[in-house]
Amino acid sequence: MRCGKNEEFGAYLARLRRQAGKSQRRLAEILCDLSGCSTVTRHEIGRYERGERTPRYWLPYIAEALGVSLDELERRAHSAAGGQSAEIEFLPNDDFSLTRFRDATGRGIGHEAVADLFARIHRLRLADDVLAGGDLIRPAVRELDMAIKLHREASHTEEVGWSLLVAIGELAQIAGWIASDAGRDQRAEQIYRLGVSAAREAGDRTLAANLIGSLAYHKTNTGDPEAGSALATVALEEAGDDAPPRAKALFWDRVAWAYAKTEQSQMAVRALGEASEALANRRAEEEPAYLYWVDESELQIMEARVYVELRRPLRAVPALTQVLGRYDSTHTRELALYLSWLAVALADANEPEEAANTARRMFELSADMPSERTARRSHVVRACLRPFQGLPEVRDLFEAYGYPETVNLASRSR
Repeated sequence: MRCGKNEEFGAYLARLRRQAGKSQRRLAEILCDLSGCSTVTRHEIGRYERGERTPRYWLPYIAEALGVSLDELERRAHSAAGGQSAEIEFLPNDDFSLTRFRDATGRGIGHEAVADLFARIHRLRLADDVLAGGDLIRPAVRELDMAIKLHREASHTEEVGWSLLVAIGELAQIAGWIASDAGRDQRAEQIYRLGVSAAREAGDRTLAANLIGSLAYHKTNTGDPEAGSALATVALEEAGDDAPPRAKALFWDRVAWAYAKTEQSQMAVRALGEASEALANRRAEEEPAYLYWVDESELQIMEARVYVELRRPLRAVPALTQVLGRYDSTHTRELALYLSWLAVALADANEPEEAANTARRMFELSADMPSERTARRSHVVRACLRPFQGLPEVRDLFEAYGYPETVNLASRSR
């Protein structure tokens, strides 16, 4: 039997699996169920146990499936890798084929295949505008798996390899965002960190900064605003002075949001000003395609959200009302999220009847939507309206859509 350099970890994993009373096939099925994608088979479990591969990305799911300590699993895997930093690994489907990406000579992949990949990445971004994370998590991860396999296994020139690394970074950014929206918080963080590694290897500082900023936003919104604030600052440093204006505006917006969440109001308002100034300095130059959505309206939305978080509803309500009046109704998730901010701001402004009407529209739009973001926001909106539940409008809303659960209002902005 062929064994690999990680044989010791493989034997340890096999022992844990047997102690849990699971076959290789059953463990693979559980990992697929937990992760939401079908990229692990019993053959892959066999490779792990023979030490041919180390399942670094899958370790959190293996720990959950087998009921063991993730820290110990990671320590053993780290040791098996010779003490080197563990690279996050996405394992592609066994039946995936590179054939359709090879050039006419069959020697490898070229620029046409890379262009096709970037086109699919952009289509995924556009799909995210109108679909929720629960609808997109599987195709997003499949695309990321494919890009990684192309880079690792297909023959290509150095220039094509660099382009593939950039594609992996861009895919990691949108896939991380989608995973976060699907409620896969740990997985989103892992994907973002993978993307940072790919972007840095490609030498793309703006892309690396975008991924770090995305991770900052994710951490800020999932209960660790201090880490989010630190990462948002790192993103600005990573980007450097030569970053495109839209990128700078986006990175400053994330800094502003992190400051608001850590109750640093003056710093938050100052960061908003930096974002506006950066966007105002936009020149007629080519910018990365993934920045297409960063415009004055988005900055206005973030400014309003910051003011909601800082409990300044008189600054937030007019801005939100203005933007929502012209917002694209096909972007249902974002529309529901922005309505939730308006509802909270109206409640803070002691306008509970109007807040209830706004919340009703938000609940109608987000009903059955597979988005963890909208689910969290609906809980926050209910909690903010709880003090007004004696009013007919609020009582009717709760009777139709459920009474508020116990929510920590300190984290109401998630």
